[in-house]
Amino acid sequence: MSLSAAATDSPPPPAPDITENNLQPFFVLHQVSPQKSNKKSTRTAKTRRRIDLTPSLPKSVENLEVEKAEEGDHGYVNKRMETFERVWSKIELTIKDVLRNLNISGFNEIHRWVRESFNTIKSFGTPSFPEATQSFPIVKDATSKQVFTGLVLTKNMEFVDDLLTFEELGLHLKSQGCHVANLSSLDFSVKNGIGGCLRSLLRQLVMVTLDAPDISILATWYREQGNCNNPVVIIIDDLERCCGPVLSDFILTLSEWAFKIPVILIMGVATTLDALRNTLPSNVLHHLRPCKFILGTPFERMDAIVEAVLVKQCSGFRIGHKVAVFMRNFFVSQDGTITSFIKALKIACAQHFSAEPLSFMLLWFLIEEDSQVLEGENYGLPSEALLKHAFDLPSYRRNKVTELNWDTLVHGLSELKNLQNQWSTVLLCIHEAVKSDKIHLLDLYCEALDPESGILRVSNAPKGIQKDSTISPGNKDMHKKYPSLQKGGFIWQAICKLRDLPAMQLCTLLKGWEKHTAGIPEIHDKVKELLSMLKFEDSKSLKGDLIDMSKRSASRSHLNLGKDSKAASEKAARLAEFMVGNYMQALECIAFHEVVCFKDVDKLQAVSI
Repeated sequence: MSLSAAATDSPPPPAPDITENNLQPFFVLHQVSPQKSNKKSTRTAKTRRRIDLTPSLPKSVENLEVEKAEEGDHGYVNKRMETFERVWSKIELTIKDVLRNLNISGFNEIHRWVRESFNTIKSFGTPSFPEATQSFPIVKDATSKQVFTGLVLTKNMEFVDDLLTFEELGLHLKSQGCHVANLSSLDFSVKNGIGGCLRSLLRQLVMVTLDAPDISILATWYREQGNCNNPVVIIIDDLERCCGPVLSDFILTLSEWAFKIPVILIMGVATTLDALRNTLPSNVLHHLRPCKFILGTPFERMDAIVEAVLVKQCSGFRIGHKVAVFMRNFFVSQDGTITSFIKALKIACAQHFSAEPLSFMLLWFLIEEDSQVLEGENYGLPSEALLKHAFDLPSYRRNKVTELNWDTLVHGLSELKNLQNQWSTVLLCIHEAVKSDKIHLLDLYCEALDPESGILRVSNAPKGIQKDSTISPGNKDMHKKYPSLQKGGFIWQAICKLRDLPAMQLCTLLKGWEKHTAGIPEIHDKVKELLSMLKFEDSKSLKGDLIDMSKRSASRSHLNLGKDSKAASEKAARLAEFMVGNYMQALECIAFHEVVCFKDVDKLQAVSI
């Protein structure tokens, strides 16, 4: 249903709030609750905020009835809305899992540092209870008054925003026995002063709220009830947004009590370490013992999201080439914020379910068991209505499928799913070859989606892998045989690189291919064959044998190994060409792709900007 049609039956809406995260004007199928809208309208555009990625509520019943009347089916719109909720929920949960897994190694590293810092503080000695709880200072050297400080560089690393990352870090440290308090940069405002910081700290750790907070209360709590066996960790989400004088007073207070309370400070830094010097005066910096941590660059996190959500069959929802390029450029222009990419992806998903009548069939792509069959009557729609739209799709007419029946549509969707699984497998194999060259999966993904590049012209591609050792075309001729391999493209670079890989790197690469290609027996068997050529299946045994050999025998072995490695590299490049030519069909070249793929980049661009 067009937006204009709905507008004719209702008064014009008020001017929309254009704050950064207000997506409501762009969502056709859903609207946020009034409470959320009012809350958003009071925020400023400069504030980094959390965006609610959970499926929002349906739009008004009046608008639904208008759309139902136009499309002539009572339950059609509701089915699409239900599917959108399930698809987006699947995407959201996948993104959360991906980022949580990425953070685990970084969180473990931070926990190790926290424990080492705690042991260092304890090595200075343990004060008596009266000494630890009285406000007078204990004379110690300057080192004992330093606060161990972990600086977590986020570099605009955002899922929803950095708050989620630090909340999860706090939960991780709590699970390891640490006493943790998560303080917001809002606690360090001029209005709240240092009293606001201490009140929040005592409320979270001691579970008390006082009008006149005193840090000695924290010291008493720490020495009682067996709390002194673990460190106190204070996490501040964003250093740059804190009021410098208030943060300075807080750090100076902690340093005076550092020997009595083993407090360890963790602060998020969104830009560079210079932010620390720009925020705090030099006399405060002397009281810090900093250590730097990085939880992954924006592109590393983006590539992980792209692989899990867009490359693999996460939910079945896909985006077209032009949409992918726009989202990639949008991500880069927004300084690499994950939030901006996810916002654009959610808008694209909502727009797809709004515009495509058959989009509810994405439910089938959420079914893991291939044995389950999609039945038209399950959706309350006559098969004739479905078929009429399906067989009017440009991709169907272009592929000239002749049988016009329900089985043709089901078979077409099954083939679409199968071909996309193959496409994903080959793309991941190509990415394995260029990871070390800092070529991002997002860029490779955009190139592989291009329907004009000629990827997988099945009629021109070789139908099998020959057993002989015929040398494949040289680099300068590859793009003639495979139109997708234009010189300078990422796929072309990957195949060229294969011919020059050292044996050990090639072995590592092929082991990665072995995992990715498990679902394509023809390729999987050839990968295993190449691995056996390299004779690295038992590298330790090989190394021991070489040590025991005479110098002449060892020299011959290395020579033969070099020949085997060169032959394996050539065959690996030839196998990559075969995979690209036969299994990497661009989505927009496949029949019925419109059911799962959003391609209207003009609409996405209009609502995103």
